[in-house]
Amino acid sequence: MLRRILVIVSLLIATAITYAQDTTASHNSPAKVATSAAGEQNEPAPDPRAIMQKAVAKDIFNWEAAKDYTFLERLQQDSLDGSGAVKSSKSETHEIMVLYGEPFERTVAKDDQPLSQKQQKKQDEEFDKETRKRANETPEERQKRIQKYQKERDDERAFVREILGAYDFTLAGTEVLNGRPTWVIDGTPHPGFEGKRRESKVLPKIKPRFWIDQQDYSWAKLRAEFTDTVSFGWVVARLHKGSQFEMQQVLVNSEVWMPQRADIKLDARVALLKGVNENIHLTYKDYRKFRTDTKISVAESGAIQ
Repeated sequence: MLRRILVIVSLLIATAITYAQDTTASHNSPAKVATSAAGEQNEPAPDPRAIMQKAVAKDIFNWEAAKDYTFLERLQQDSLDGSGAVKSSKSETHEIMVLYGEPFERTVAKDDQPLSQKQQKKQDEEFDKETRKRANETPEERQKRIQKYQKERDDERAFVREILGAYDFTLAGTEVLNGRPTWVIDGTPHPGFEGKRRESKVLPKIKPRFWIDQQDYSWAKLRAEFTDTVSFGWVVARLHKGSQFEMQQVLVNSEVWMPQRADIKLDARVALLKGVNENIHLTYKDYRKFRTDTKISVAESGAIQ
């Protein structure tokens, strides 16, 4: 259930900043960029809509290129007590690989320790089973599976196209991240927005801030806060006001931007019964571009520092 909530939060926020539409033209207001030297006059600020439009072209490339990479993902869950102190912590590390045209995930470590013999055997069996299944597909079956996977990705794109119509954008300033200058853009819920999809109806309850790389218009960082309680499904989960999300990306192989870390302050109630008060930390490393001749093997180390 937690991973489902994380997926929903990531879908709502993490992909939002890179899809601009012409419909946002009337939603943007002018801003001033902070000067870097005392006494220097402020220069006219670039149009945040124009920045987003250029980010679209770059993100299309990133979106497509990202699916050809394997990597390690470490998920850490810190459970908090009533005062906000950590009362328990656990982590899992997953290897995400490309398996016959579609990602496949398997656990390679728990609490930064190698899996037990029993756990490893189970993971190997599941991997072998899925590998054989995909390897023995007919061309028609493989095409159908990959088309389904691509449709799911396309559906996500259709959803995020609504996100930019949900906000007015202003240029808040500039900031240097990892030695690269970025534009800082704030999103304010647009009055009267009504989403066409069920998921998009929660967007007015999210307040985002985006960092867009000035060199190639890719997004480098985002931060968002839920300003009101948000419900998902019938009685599946409720994210409470104050839940926060922050994610940062890094340029990989000088060609594609990929997630570097994500931090989530999660205050939720699952099925109206179980309360969840956790800090979630995700870190990513060991990005490798998949090739058809790449040997698929278990990651040598599951720990992510």
